[in-house]
Formats: sequence, structure tokens, C-alpha cells
Amino acid sequence: MKNLKNIFFLLIFGLMCTVLPAQSLKIMTYNIRLDVSSDGENDWTHRKDFFTSQIQFYEPDVFGVQEATPNQVVDISNVLLKYNNVGMGREGVGKGESSNIYFKKDKFTILDSSTFWLSDTPNEISMGWDAACNRVCTYALFKDNKTKQFFWVFNTHLDHIGEVARTKGIELILSKIAALNSKKYPVIFMGDFNTEPNEDRIIKLQKVMDDTKDLSQNKPFGPEGTFNGFKHNEPVTKRIDYIFISKNNNLNVMKYAVLSDSKDLKYPSDHLPVLVELNFKK
Repeated sequence: MKNLKNIFFLLIFGLMCTVLPAQSLKIMTYNIRLDVSSDGENDWTHRKDFFTSQIQFYEPDVFGVQEATPNQVVDISNVLLKYNNVGMGREGVGKGESSNIYFKKDKFTILDSSTFWLSDTPNEISMGWDAACNRVCTYALFKDNKTKQFFWVFNTHLDHIGEVARTKGIELILSKIAALNSKKYPVIFMGDFNTEPNEDRIIKLQKVMDDTKDLSQNKPFGPEGTFNGFKHNEPVTKRIDYIFISKNNNLNVMKYAVLSDSKDLKYPSDHLPVLVELNFKK
């Protein structure tokens, strides 16, 4: 009788393991538009409440921001209490725009993180190639506390002027990924690339990493573009924000969306966020 009970419990346990869904991972990239008073009715003071409520509604597990000024980093942290963040301003600690990575502090443990500059001297505050200003990339190695899965996130904002700087910036980040990721964990590379899909640097990047939009098992949702320029009455067609993942990893892309939420005919940023849902393969 005891053996029969053991067999019964083993069968139930095995059945539960087969029907339980894979652990999902929601990732978002979001150029939040820096805090600048010249934006008038679209400045941060008018946008921050709707912005933070949007994040609270979608609840990404990890999200990377671009153009975040120090006060914006603080404002977001003061409202989104479930999250911690890592990152550094491009002019140094607490100075200049940053590409911080926010993450649910109860869900993940960070094992490694840093910020480097997109230049020939990445370990010091510097401007690279033909860029108009300093540019940085922030990265972190995460451990999922529940599944014990490891994955890297790299978040950046490529230059808006320098063609060489954009190309060299991607190349530098890919070389950094190769150097750091000796254990071949899944890598998520995201941000504002200031580059459209038909440009050479994106085509070359697709040979090394996968665009999550192309892999989504559900039909991509939302506008084609991600840059709205605060023009609520015009179609959003310019796609310059991306979430890439490393090839041949153990991640499935379940959903891909560009979120065009607005309030009173105003967007929470001049970019739309990209949100993807990933699953670790069993």
C-alpha cells in the first residue's frame, strides 16, 4: 500500500511538472526623453506620473531606460518601489544622461554590473569617434531567484549624429559581450540605436543576434515605429528602438509589442516603449 501511494504522488508530481508554464521574463526598453524645460507641456513634470503608472501597469521584470537625467532616475525609483537599478551618468556618477537598468529586486540577484563608454577608451569618461556627445552602455548579469537561470542585459543609447559612432558602438558592445559571457548565458541587448532596420549596422547585428520582433511566436502588436516625436496625430513609423537576444540560447520569444499608450492626446515620452515576453525553454 505504501508503495502504491509513493507511485501515486510521483505520478502527480510528474504531471504538475509537465503542465506548469515555463517561467516568463518581461523585458522593456524605453527612451524616456530627458528632463528639459524647453519641451513645455511635454516636459517631465507633465509626463512622469503617467510614465510611472504605465510601468506599474505592465510590470516588466527588467526595463532599460535611455536619456535618464539624475533627477529622473530618482523620480522613477521613488515611485517604483519594487525595483532597484544600476547605471551611471555619461558624465560620471550622478552627472548627465544614463542608460540605467531597473529590475524587480525580489525576483533577481545581480552578480555583476558596470557602465562603459562607447569610445576607444571605454573605461573612462570619454567621447567616441564622430559622436556628438558621450555615450554609454550599462550591463548586468542577473540570476533569477526562482528558476536559478542566469542572463545578461546590455542597455545603450547610440549617438544621434555620428554614423561611425553608431557602428563602432555596436561593435564595441558585441566585443564586450563576447569577453564577459564566457559561460554562454543568454544575452539581451536593447536600447535606442538611432538606426532603422534597413541600415547596414542593424543588418550586420542580425547576423550575430536575433531581433525579438522576428522571433515572436505571437503576432507583433502595436505600431511599426517607436519614435513619435510627441506628435500624437501622426502615424509612428520610425523604428529605432530594439530588443535583441543572443542566438542559440534557451529563450523563446512569446510576445513582442510597441506600446502606444497616451493620455489626453499626449505620450509619456517622445519614444514608445518596446515590451517583449520571453520564456526559458524547459
